[in-house]
Amino acid sequence: MKAAAFRSFGGPEVLEIVDLPDPHAGPGHVRIAVRAAGINASDWKKRQGLMDQVLPQTMGYEAAGIVDEVGDGVTDVNVGDRVFGFTTDGAAQAELAVLSFFAPIPASLDFAGAAALPSAVETAVRTLDQLGVVENSTVLINGASGSVGSAAVQFAVARGAQVIGTASPANHEYLRGLGAWPVAYGEGFVERVRTLASSGVDVALDVAGSGVLPELVDLTGGANRVITVADIDGALKYGVRFSRGDSGRAIHALAEVGPLIESGRFSLSVGQTFSLVDVIEAHRVGEAGRVRGKLVLLVE
Repeated sequence: MKAAAFRSFGGPEVLEIVDLPDPHAGPGHVRIAVRAAGINASDWKKRQGLMDQVLPQTMGYEAAGIVDEVGDGVTDVNVGDRVFGFTTDGAAQAELAVLSFFAPIPASLDFAGAAALPSAVETAVRTLDQLGVVENSTVLINGASGSVGSAAVQFAVARGAQVIGTASPANHEYLRGLGAWPVAYGEGFVERVRTLASSGVDVALDVAGSGVLPELVDLTGGANRVITVADIDGALKYGVRFSRGDSGRAIHALAEVGPLIESGRFSLSVGQTFSLVDVIEAHRVGEAGRVRGKLVLLVE
């Protein structure tokens, strides 16, 4: 099969499309003919050698496609079904991928839309669970207009929480459409939040990593009420929890998002799509950070 990989660390130019042996579905897993694979910031961190030092490496942890092989013990999925989910071997950006965790693709979604979901919805639900966001909670989401941030907004709203989301003014109307109260970054940020939430902020989620953890601790009343997924140095400095997927994933999010999508209460935009063979350009666009919405590779 064809797959994206790299044999040395560096910029996007180290990526190449290589031939690899076809993988097979083990117990509890399914293999899919990949139709689309999501791209995340962790992909270029991995490519730059910031995550581990093993070489060579393949790319991608989330994909959507058509089941073509079912492992022992799998009873709720059949060959030919459309599914999306995670692969634990980091080789989703390929013609074939083995999914360890998966769910049916909502009927209204195409493959690109489904491939955009796994990482964003899992991260959003995991952190909201860890923060204890429930009905009538007031939650502040720093970096609310990106893929993870907007997913967190929508899941929090679906739980009945009041949501304040930070974003640039250009994204404020978008956040209002998701059900959040938008607030601008920058000087006066704390005062603007307090004006919106006169009864206080219960918990805060930092998705942007923009150096505002002290302000989030101040607004919520304690470091134990704040979680970041983007600022590991700040988390250590201010005693804030840094949430990682490897410490326990919220896999239930994959099943939960489908009904929300079909009822019109959740959407996640695909910012741009690329062919698998154009993975180098996809990384360049992603690292430049100028596209709102998820970047997705299409496999034909």
